[in-house]
Amino acid sequence: MFQIGATVFAGFVVFLGIIIAWLEVTPIEGQKEICRMAEAAAGKEDEFRSTNQTAFVVGYTGETGRALVEELVNRNIFQKLVLIGRRELNYEGEKYNKLEQKVVDYEKLADDHADLFKGHNVGFCCLGTTRGKSGAEGFKRVDHDYVMMTAKLAKEGGCGHFLLQSSQGANKDSSFLYPKVKGQVDAECAELGFEKLSIFRPGVLMVDRKESRPGEWFARKMLAPLKYIAPTVMTCPVETVAKAMVNAVLAPSDKPAEIYENKAVHLLAKAKSC
Repeated sequence: MFQIGATVFAGFVVFLGIIIAWLEVTPIEGQKEICRMAEAAAGKEDEFRSTNQTAFVVGYTGETGRALVEELVNRNIFQKLVLIGRRELNYEGEKYNKLEQKVVDYEKLADDHADLFKGHNVGFCCLGTTRGKSGAEGFKRVDHDYVMMTAKLAKEGGCGHFLLQSSQGANKDSSFLYPKVKGQVDAECAELGFEKLSIFRPGVLMVDRKESRPGEWFARKMLAPLKYIAPTVMTCPVETVAKAMVNAVLAPSDKPAEIYENKAVHLLAKAKSC
């Protein structure tokens, strides 16, 4: 009986491996265009810098937000970068001189802080929490209400390109809370009518979080081998998300609204060869 069970398990592992390998090598819809954007972005930094644009980042204290700020600072493409959040972070070094930090109360975002969103060409939103940390209502308050308030203020303030970090599996019709809320936000942002809207749906974020979340820690450890075997299937380093977001600004899609699933995020960041 044990030998039969072991054989069945081994067969399942082989079958799963074949499926994962197939997903890794199978081209996605629009892959050529995404690869073109990734290639073009590297040569457009000086040109973009000369346009003297400004941007804001919401959610910059989270892991993806931190990586995004580093990517933006290192590539130095904006004349001014405003960080909007609940608390300030300590940035040391001359390269951070263009940063402005603005502390806000998200419960009073529209009433007291609307002016912070005015006059920016580009807006980045990496705002989010988890049900485990904030409870179901707290999660919906942050990941839906705060994000939508940010998006609406950005649109009203004249933001031309809004870039949103969502999640793999986002689906407004899902029966599960997390993908349902993420999908609702994606759909509602699309209805706002931004000149350009870029939504990023990375898989499990590969990062050593400063906050310990046992479930996420276990998932990352279990999926860690995939980042070497099939990196674009279910996982995504936060640095890859950050680079993809910046590349989407430098070489935007021709479409007014674009959703980048996990593999597309890797391709746009040039983390995977086209």
